[in-house]
Amino acid sequence: MTDLQSSPDTATAPNIASVSLSQPLEQIADELGRSFAEYGFAVVRDHGIPQDLIERAEETSREFFALPDAAKREYRIEGGGGARGYTPFGTEKAKDASVFDLKEFWHVGRELPPGHPLAEFMAPNIWPEELPGFRPVFSELYAAFEQTGLRVLEAIALHLGLERDFFEDTVANGNSVMRLLHYPPLGEGAPEGAIRAAAHGDINTITLLLGAEEAGLELLTRAGEWRAIDVPEGALVINVGDMLERLTAGVLRSTTHRVVNPRGAGAHRSRYSMPFFLHFRPDYLIEPLEVCAARDHANPQPPITAHDFLMQRLREINLA
Repeated sequence: MTDLQSSPDTATAPNIASVSLSQPLEQIADELGRSFAEYGFAVVRDHGIPQDLIERAEETSREFFALPDAAKREYRIEGGGGARGYTPFGTEKAKDASVFDLKEFWHVGRELPPGHPLAEFMAPNIWPEELPGFRPVFSELYAAFEQTGLRVLEAIALHLGLERDFFEDTVANGNSVMRLLHYPPLGEGAPEGAIRAAAHGDINTITLLLGAEEAGLELLTRAGEWRAIDVPEGALVINVGDMLERLTAGVLRSTTHRVVNPRGAGAHRSRYSMPFFLHFRPDYLIEPLEVCAARDHANPQPPITAHDFLMQRLREINLA
């Protein structure tokens, strides 16, 4: 597994945008757009998610994953595709991977009132009874992630020459999911070739990731080289998902990425992170934007609803 372990010699990806979201969006939109077109990734500082909320969420996540395995498995929903509650270690596989990822996770999704026209696409959340503070802290963090994501989408719209609020309706009541991730210390029984998160692309519109400061996150460049992503303390990593790549006819890239196994002392401690997968509405028809499809090297794909695309991809990664 040597080539799937982090190395002190791993080069960082050059020229990935690192911007402050406190700036006027008109000043950073094209820098973000350039980075998303070339690398599919950007780093965002001053993102507006309060640090005390992040710290409370991190502590609560650690408390949950420290529960006994039997207690955590009480919150696994059979037949739910991992959309809500707990997904045990050894379940998820990246598309086309032969072995499972070395991780366990919990999903928090959108809560819609009974009778809402989109409620059929979004199951109710479940909450661990052992941790009464779990629901309030992660409900608050979910809302904060969504607010920040909308601001990033505004910048993307400006870069593409769209109305700045273009994405607002496309993601209103979207099937967005917040994932609490735990990568346990590396054990002796892991299958040959298994790593914390095998090479994959994200399914959704954009992903906002907290907790990427620790080494391990790498992206695959156009030249076929794996490069590490350098993340300042407290910053968010933002990446383009497959849905946005499809909408923009490939103008913005959903880049393959992975989380490799650490070396040395890092192999003997847990890693935690919290990605927020921001989704289009389930009934939103993803069809190539004219402003993108007309560009050189565009790759328009047939229209498909966001829900149908999601289910297609979940089947590919062993979650549906």
